Amino acid sequence: MEPTASPAEPAACHTGIAGLDLILGGGLPRDRFYLVIGDPGVGKTTLSLQFLLAGRDAGESTLYVTLSETKEEIQAVARSHGWDLSKVHVIELSAIEHQLSDSGRSTLFHPSEVELTETTRVILDEVERIRPQRLVFDSLSELRLLAGDPLRYRRQLLALKQFFVGRQCTVLMLDDRVDVSRDLEAQSIAHGVIMLQNLAPEFGGERRRLRVIKLRGVAFRGGYHDYLLQRGGLAVFPRLVAAEQNPAPLSGQLASGVPGLDALLGGGLDLGTSNLIIGPAGTGKTVIATTFAVAAASRGQRVEVFTFDETRGVFLARARLLGHDLVAHLESGAMRLHQLDPAELSPGEFAHRVREGVRGGVKLVIIDSVNGYLAAMPDERHLGLHLHELCAFCSQSGAASLMLAEQSGVIGMMQNQVDVTYLADTVVMMRHFEAGGEIRQAISMVKKRSGAHERFIREMRIDSRGLRVGEPLHSFRGVLTGTPIYEGRGDQMMPSRNAPAV
Repeated sequence: MEPTASPAEPAACHTGIAGLDLILGGGLPRDRFYLVIGDPGVGKTTLSLQFLLAGRDAGESTLYVTLSETKEEIQAVARSHGWDLSKVHVIELSAIEHQLSDSGRSTLFHPSEVELTETTRVILDEVERIRPQRLVFDSLSELRLLAGDPLRYRRQLLALKQFFVGRQCTVLMLDDRVDVSRDLEAQSIAHGVIMLQNLAPEFGGERRRLRVIKLRGVAFRGGYHDYLLQRGGLAVFPRLVAAEQNPAPLSGQLASGVPGLDALLGGGLDLGTSNLIIGPAGTGKTVIATTFAVAAASRGQRVEVFTFDETRGVFLARARLLGHDLVAHLESGAMRLHQLDPAELSPGEFAHRVREGVRGGVKLVIIDSVNGYLAAMPDERHLGLHLHELCAFCSQSGAASLMLAEQSGVIGMMQNQVDVTYLADTVVMMRHFEAGGEIRQAISMVKKRSGAHERFIREMRIDSRGLRVGEPLHSFRGVLTGTPIYEGRGDQMMPSRNAPAV
């Protein structure tokens, strides 16, 4: 279940960002004092404008107070997203300074104390005049400079908070995350704190994430959540929690349509399970995945393929060589093919895409490959946790996930860049072997939690007739060492590509 606010609480104040509202349990409790902190460039202004525009669309009065940027700069930000601020009240520092110069200056007190008091007075006068239901104050950094010392700054924050009590106004205070000790002054006073971060990996585009540090009286979704800062505003991807999904019972199998392969797998891939095909390059992992995808789409079952390692053109060309024309399935929507760039994709965005597909009725999710997904991770230590949640979510939703994993090396002992075999309910192992001066492929199944399966090793061949899996071969030695040797008769093996078809 998603986190929700207590029925006794007032209706939540939607932020205008669907993913953030989900994290907050429906939105921000109304008439409270909130803090949004983050380094420059993380999207604090964009988030606050979305917050105000959501209020405007709901018929609420809104006010943006900017001490760090001009009104023209705020409007430029809005135009870059295609937004119109004509019905949002904006007051800037220059207008406040003009009113201060008209009222004259006192010489009895320190200039900083006078400026702080007078600036605050002008802002609060505007609040009294407009009576906003949503207000953004940008930013506390300027207020901190005006205050001059931490004690005066804290007293001013408390005075602002007290002023808005009972005025039916939800306030967002923006602040730069410059000094943690200074941040704590505002964090301790605010009802809620949202932190935005900008991460710079060694290669690829920047990664942005947010975390709700506190939200009094609300069971929000903790942890870090990835988000994009793009035209149209912030797109937030809540962290995937598989336990929130009600488990669906196992409800059938996905057959490949290749008799030998289905026999090896005990009938096919079981719905509600996670499956892994592992092996070195060139053993046919993607071909097997494509075969399952085509078979499912032909039965009217929706399939989504996420490819990290190949271009869309190469994937379609290989399918055509196998006799599969995917264009009809892609046009009908039965199959969707996503070519992903690991250098530009965050794990949160990828999990969001998978989640939306499965909730929309997708029955088979193919990830090609786990190695490409590893490249998309900002920290390899968390790959297992991300994949665990992703596979568990698909399983609990009644969909089958099929992951492909590349092992380093071609001949000899294979090594895994990351071990995800413990996550999979089904593990299919692919290997090269040599016989009669020819390189061939072997396929075997080493694990299946959801039912019986064959324990034989079969030969697999890929040619113009598509994917074929032969009869069990009983004369192998050393297949699990990575150097299988065939010791049987030649007529027991499948004919080579140039040999007459049997």
